[in-house]
Amino acid sequence: MAAAGGAVAAAAAIANAIKASGVVVRVSPADFQAVLGKIEGPLVVCARGGLFSTNYQYLVSYKGFAFFTKSSEPLLLPAGVETIAAQKIWTPG
Repeated sequence: MAAAGGAVAAAAAIANAIKASGVVVRVSPADFQAVLGKIEGPLVVCARGGLFSTNYQYLVSYKGFAFFTKSSEPLLLPAGVETIAAQKIWTPG
């Protein structure tokens, strides 16, 4: 019985984390760059991650959604993109 209560509490914590973070849309690096092309003066949050190999993570907001991508190589961002270097980007799931 206690294990079931713990599972319910964990599910509630995950649901609350998703609510707090809003809607995150995971896209390919090419689609991420296409979204950037639609935004005037975008602000992109960038981070390096990975346990066994380095990956590059990017996050931008557009029309109420947060678009996220991960790439094995750094993306070449268009001119005029403002960036913020973050230590870590966490996404639900």
